Amino acid sequence: MANVKGKVVLITGAARGIGAGLAERLAAQGAKVALVGLEAEEQQKVADRIGDSARAWEADVTDWTALEKATAGVVEHFGGIDIVIANAGIATTGFVRSIDPAAFEKVIEVDLLGVWRTFRVTLPHVIERKGYLLAISSLAAITHAPGMANYAAAKAGVEAFCNSLRAEVAHLGVKVGVAHPTWIRTDLVESADKHPVFGKLRAGMPGLMGKTYPLDVALDNIEAGVLKRARTIHVPRWVGALKLIRAFLPPIIELGSRTRVPAADKAALDDIEARGARESAITGHGGRAATK
Repeated sequence: MANVKGKVVLITGAARGIGAGLAERLAAQGAKVALVGLEAEEQQKVADRIGDSARAWEADVTDWTALEKATAGVVEHFGGIDIVIANAGIATTGFVRSIDPAAFEKVIEVDLLGVWRTFRVTLPHVIERKGYLLAISSLAAITHAPGMANYAAAKAGVEAFCNSLRAEVAHLGVKVGVAHPTWIRTDLVESADKHPVFGKLRAGMPGLMGKTYPLDVALDNIEAGVLKRARTIHVPRWVGALKLIRAFLPPIIELGSRTRVPAADKAALDDIEARGARESAITGHGGRAATK
């Protein structure tokens, strides 16, 4: 796929950040973009900026009925689906022993099961056009930091899911990709950085592991990957190198956490007592919308 001109691209979680940016960029290259997600008003603003080649549908990626209705609407309006980008994702902040259970599980439901449901519902249409499925995973699938157990588990699951799916649909002419962005300056990351406990914990991450990159870095890499129907997209490229040594990373992370986690654990309990477990856990506009 040398270009996306005339192709129909369905993007979940397109109200802001990576999803909105990809919609605008792909539309500028001639794609017809379908924006699917919870934040209807924000998605409509994105669609309005793009113009006639974009349309928004409100749907929760964890809701089968809503996804089926939105997908049917996309096919009716645009005539089919060539590319699906499962970008919808949320995160929480908190340690396993004290985080709000419902908030913890919602991350896994949105970030992992939401990908499965999105792909399952749209797959017949993508098969018909021998298209491309792309799931947005994360650096967290490779490096499993404290305070991110649910997010890391979900994103690692997304990578494994895509690896299995890729082998299942190759004979049907469908390609499957997975993207691994590091920390990107989005609403989700900025909100987490403002957390009184976990913002400080992340700020202490060494070197590249803690560096936050501009949104355009992610958009440049993912856009190029979509055009090539890439198997893997690493944002930036050094993330791919970490896969080669991932077996050695957990002990290294544990060693680096020994001096920092005990104080953070106590501070997290104090924050929960002051603000409540749910408020302490939620990050970003998307997370707040998903956990209403």
